[in-house]
Amino acid sequence: HNKNNNFFHGIMFHHFHDDDVHKKGQGSISKDEFYKIIKFIGKKNILDADIFFEKFTKNKLKENNVCFTFDDGIKCQIDIALTVLEDLKIKSFFFPYTSIFGGKPDNLEIFRYFRINYFKNLNDFYNNFFNIVEKNLNSFFDNNEKTINETKAKFPFYSLEDIKFRLVRDNLLNKDDYEKIMSLMMERKNFIPKEFYSSLFFSEKDLKKLDKLGHIVGLHSHSHPTLIENLSYEDQESEYKKSISIISEITSKLSNDIKCMSHPCGSYNE
Repeated sequence: HNKNNNFFHGIMFHHFHDDDVHKKGQGSISKDEFYKIIKFIGKKNILDADIFFEKFTKNKLKENNVCFTFDDGIKCQIDIALTVLEDLKIKSFFFPYTSIFGGKPDNLEIFRYFRINYFKNLNDFYNNFFNIVEKNLNSFFDNNEKTINETKAKFPFYSLEDIKFRLVRDNLLNKDDYEKIMSLMMERKNFIPKEFYSSLFFSEKDLKKLDKLGHIVGLHSHSHPTLIENLSYEDQESEYKKSISIISEITSKLSNDIKCMSHPCGSYNE
């Protein structure tokens, strides 16, 4: 929703799965499901990224106009989604954060891959995780019962364990404590994150390919802070300056030609 345009849609995708490298996980969709979603929306309503952008700047978007966006530079988008987009001749927006191109990805994707692939099921992961947290979780959950119930009502697709895990991760632990626990768990399972970078994240070659095919590559910060709104003006500016210079260098575009962006986790301030 925007002051200048009463109504417009960007439909955002993250994870896709196949029967090969990219395992099914919470919220991931298959190639067939992606085709079905496009059929449901109606291909005539889906605008190519450049057309969507042009109509937006001229205040000419209609209520049924839709564009597709893909966040985080996740490799399954190249391996699965891109084949569908190219088959149906749909050009989209791709917003990778750029620390992945320097071999320093955010741990969010690593941790997701680990918990999906190295445990019997998600609850097995949660039980292992909760057992390592050296705090009284029962009283913590009792004190947060209202928040848990409100979250369940607002996001019915999350299980109770999902909600409890996110609450512990985001409210009880600080980032360092959480990452220490995850590192310990990965060590116990002999999981070495670096071995999976190439199957989890875009390469520079992928970025060049998207640009060459006519998709729009935009900014999504450099290191993907989950609450970029809490950073100082200087740090926010630095995040986007790094991002724009790396994308500009890889795609051989002038920095002034990169005009689109997506806020990490929808977080931003003035």
